[in-house]
Amino acid sequence: MLKKNVLMAVAVISLLIQSNTAHAALRIFACEPEWGALAQELGGKLLDVTVATSALQDPHQIQAKPSLIARVRNADLVVCTGAELEIGWLPVLLQQSGNANVQAGKLGNFAAADFVKKLEIPTQLDRAQGDVHAAGNPHIQLDPRNIALVASALSTRLQQVDSANAGQYAQNLASFSQRWQQAMTRWTAQAAPLRDVAVVSRHKAYVYLYDWLGLKEVAVLEPKPGVEPTASHLQGLLTSLKTTHVRMTLYSAYQDPKPSEWLSKNGGIAVVKLPFTVGGTDAAKDLFGLFDDTLARLLVGANTK
Repeated sequence: MLKKNVLMAVAVISLLIQSNTAHAALRIFACEPEWGALAQELGGKLLDVTVATSALQDPHQIQAKPSLIARVRNADLVVCTGAELEIGWLPVLLQQSGNANVQAGKLGNFAAADFVKKLEIPTQLDRAQGDVHAAGNPHIQLDPRNIALVASALSTRLQQVDSANAGQYAQNLASFSQRWQQAMTRWTAQAAPLRDVAVVSRHKAYVYLYDWLGLKEVAVLEPKPGVEPTASHLQGLLTSLKTTHVRMTLYSAYQDPKPSEWLSKNGGIAVVKLPFTVGGTDAAKDLFGLFDDTLARLLVGANTK
């Protein structure tokens, strides 16, 4: 009798272990908040999502901490921007993680920028020109059309990595795509007044946003990408803008606002903080909120006298 009870207990434990394994969440390591949010939209409870950075951090300048290495070591899928955005820290995480499944070129490594058309691809590489990316501008997340393309590609990858739940990922993509297309129609209509509005950028971070909305970038506060503007540079920039009807100067939530505020104060130009990614402002709680709030802030700035 005792032997029978022991065997039954072992069988029950075995079933519980199998059940837990079958329902274990797919572990996602997302480099930036936008990709963590997108993965959550596409996977929901099927995923356990870790995001390496926050909206208040410069994605170029992240430390490869042991805690991040541990997360990559245990990840089933690494989802990042690519296009050299994370070149200063992601390769270290991948190498030191020892996780063969998420190395570059493997099924467990997903680079969002591989699935969209890159803008500002340099004709020649010269690091003396600042933080120049050979593959083009990597800040692809501010065009909702890019989000739609990445969503489709990421859903396909999730289905490949976790084939047992492929049907659910496909269903989630269909739901997200329908809601996203409806939102894009609404955003495009709301953004009509922004077309051809002249703006100044804090950093070369908004090219995809401008391409979508038709905003005109007439100057950048940084003398070179990634190089902080000096007082003399800002003064010279202000002088050059006197004959240009600039409506706004834009900066991201993670950036020091002082250069933008100086130009606003001395040039009578509205200063607008953009969330840049999910979590950059209180209203940008998810991908839909990111674009809702970005447009709301741009429209207010464009109408500020």
